[in-house]
Amino acid sequence: MGKLTSGRRFAAALLAVSAVLTAGCAARVDAADLPGLYRDKESGGEIRLDPDGTFTATALTMDPDTAPEDLHGKWEFVDSSGSDFVYLDIAGRGIGEVSGVQLYTRGGGKVAFSEPDGSWSLTLTKTTEK
Repeated sequence: MGKLTSGRRFAAALLAVSAVLTAGCAARVDAADLPGLYRDKESGGEIRLDPDGTFTATALTMDPDTAPEDLHGKWEFVDSSGSDFVYLDIAGRGIGEVSGVQLYTRGGGKVAFSEPDGSWSLTLTKTTEK
């Protein structure tokens, strides 16, 4: 019984640490504030989230191992207890291709694509330019 109790304590501690780390990675936002144009000044990549639930992306890379692409499709805000994100459903993708990705909300008019281990991130900032 002692092993079971310490196993539960370990699992609870691991869960608490995970929740703290996840909470630091994303910010809670209001979905109504998301539509707009987001841009990475360094790469020139941008993504436009339209109020009708569609998106277009230009010269955008979603991970460090892919070349920039122009994409379009539908977006949906996911209000998650761990971390809010925007799910991008990419149109025109075939079998074996990535057809959806998560765009994490950062608060302050920022969204980001990130590697799960934190080794890479592309942060885009909302702009008033058209």
